[in-house]
Amino acid sequence: MRKFLFILFILTNLKSISYSQQLKLKKNNNSIPASIFSKQIADSVLPLFNREEIIYKAIKKGNIPDYLRKLVKISITDTLVNQPYTLDIFVLPDYLSIGTNEDYLYMPVTPILAQKIADLSHCSLPTKKLADIIYQNAKIKLEPQPIPPTKAMTTVAVFEKHNLLVQDQLFGFNKAHLNSLLVAGNKKDIIISNKIYGENSPRVVIYGWHKTDGKPIQPVYNKHSNTWADYSHGLRLIQNKVYLNGKSTSLQKILADPVLSKLISDEGSIEKPFYPIFEKY
Repeated sequence: MRKFLFILFILTNLKSISYSQQLKLKKNNNSIPASIFSKQIADSVLPLFNREEIIYKAIKKGNIPDYLRKLVKISITDTLVNQPYTLDIFVLPDYLSIGTNEDYLYMPVTPILAQKIADLSHCSLPTKKLADIIYQNAKIKLEPQPIPPTKAMTTVAVFEKHNLLVQDQLFGFNKAHLNSLLVAGNKKDIIISNKIYGENSPRVVIYGWHKTDGKPIQPVYNKHSNTWADYSHGLRLIQNKVYLNGKSTSLQKILADPVLSKLISDEGSIEKPFYPIFEKY
C-alpha cells in the first residue's frame, strides 16, 4: 500500500512539474539595464538591421527581466465535432522587454526578428484569437496609450517615450507585475496569420491593443512591410509545447489541423504559422 501511494505521489508531482513552464532562454545574472542598452541602439547611430542584430544578441544572452521567465498557463476549453477539448498553453506574462526588473524597455521588433526570437526560445507568436484569449485572461488590464503617428514612431526615442507611459500605469501593480501576473492592453500584437503570405508578401500582420472594454483598437492589418516596427508593437511569445486533453503536442500541430485549429484560430488552419527570416533587410 505504501509503495502504491509513493508511486502515486511521484506521478502526481511529475505531472505538476510538466505544467510549470519557464521561458527557454539563457539565464543572465549580469543583465544590462535598459537605460544603458537603449544608448547602444540609438537611432542616430544604427540602421534597422544593425539595431535588430544587437537586440537579438542581447536576447540570446538572456538580457531580459526575470519576471518574463515564468510562463503563464491558460486553459482553453471547447467542444468540436461532439468531442470536448481542453488545450493548455503557456504564454509570456507581458510583452518582450530588455533589461532588468527595475530598468526595462519594451522592445518593438520587426516580424523577422520576432520569428528569430521565437525560434530561439522554442516559442511561437499568437494568432488573432489567441491575442483575444490572452487579453480575456489577463489579471492586469491596462488602458492603451497611443502616441500621435509621426515619422518618428519607429525610433528608439519614441519607444522610450511610450515605455514610460506604460510603466506609469504599471506603478500601482508593481508587485503583481514582478510576480509574473498576466498583463495586456499595453501593446498591439505581431500575430501569425494566413495573411502573412499573400499579395506583395511577406508582410507584418498586427492586431489588438485592447481597450478596457475588451474591444481592440487595431483590427487585423497587413499593409506594412516586414521591416516595419513602431512603438505600439509588442512581441508576445507562446511556448510551442502545449497540452491537449493532458497529452503533450505542439502549437504548430494544432494550427495545422482543420478541426483542432478552431481552438486557437479564427481563420481555420494555418499551414505556415511563422514569418520568413531574411539575412539582410
